[in-house]
Amino acid sequence: MDLIWSPWRYTYVSSAAESDSCVFCIGSPQGDETRLVLYRGEFNFVIMNLYPYTSGHLMVAPYAHVPSITGTEPEHLGELFALARRSVEVLETVYRPEGFNLGMNLGACAGAGVRGHIHLHVVPRWCGDVNFMTSTGETRVLPEDLPTTFRKLLPLFG
Repeated sequence: MDLIWSPWRYTYVSSAAESDSCVFCIGSPQGDETRLVLYRGEFNFVIMNLYPYTSGHLMVAPYAHVPSITGTEPEHLGELFALARRSVEVLETVYRPEGFNLGMNLGACAGAGVRGHIHLHVVPRWCGDVNFMTSTGETRVLPEDLPTTFRKLLPLFG
């Protein structure tokens, strides 16, 4: 059996527990670097995905804990999509992807991992980024660690 080591995940795995707290209810800016928050707008923020599909996988989420876009104020949704656009621009500059997936999973049957707090995924894509590791091994191989990605992206959001 081959082993693939990902020691950066140990902190999460060793502290995993049932919690009533929401990962997107982030509160004050204190600790944004640790939480990988790249940008804070008036109604929404941009955060890196802790378990990215590809390098540069970001999410845009409102500060308000809302489970559906139908319960979200139009100006909040406007900023959410403006920040998605900005995220695409930043990722194009840094990583030059060949495409993007943008999407929301609303509800359990749609694949929402966090059901009570909407968020929009911004995923840079390259031809061939889904290879045998993802297809057969259910494992993703990322070429850089999260702190490195954070340091590359942060100045462009500032």
